[in-house]
Amino acid sequence: MNVTLDGFMSGSNCELDWHFSSWTKEMADLLYEQLSKADTILLGRITYNAMAAYWPAKALDLSFPREDLAFADLMNNYTKLVFSKTHAISQWSNSKLLTGDPADEILKLKQREGKDIIIYGSGKIVNCLAKSHVIDEYRLWVHPVLLGKGKLLFKDLEKEYRLKLFKTKTFSSGVVLLYYKSHL
Repeated sequence: MNVTLDGFMSGSNCELDWHFSSWTKEMADLLYEQLSKADTILLGRITYNAMAAYWPAKALDLSFPREDLAFADLMNNYTKLVFSKTHAISQWSNSKLLTGDPADEILKLKQREGKDIIIYGSGKIVNCLAKSHVIDEYRLWVHPVLLGKGKLLFKDLEKEYRLKLFKTKTFSSGVVLLYYKSHL
């Protein structure tokens, strides 16, 4: 999850321009490595629809960086599980709509054989799963930016929620990747 120093995952209207200005090839390579250890992507409706509009055509887009094609291939071919109350999702390969309780669905998924499950964006889903204590690990890419307003990553948590820092990585752009385990 990319977040600003003041805890926002996007601007008020889902803007991410602050994120791209500090993104580096080294960060992209590490993100690809992380994604390659997964086989399932969890998304909320808003993030899903934005990604469904972006990723499918990238392999045919000659202006898309060729070194990022492997990442696009993973995004397009992995299983994508979408939580939506409105059922209004775009079509994208290997996608499945989930309408049940996110925590219950994740507990079922964690019982299956397979690789990691990853969440991109989707703050409402992250908050729901955080409240239910079903997230095993958080990776927060903290950008040296203050937005002052926007969509907070963590909000409406009803009680203190502790995480255990177990690793950090600092990038030349000033972004710091914080690795946390859930700690009850």
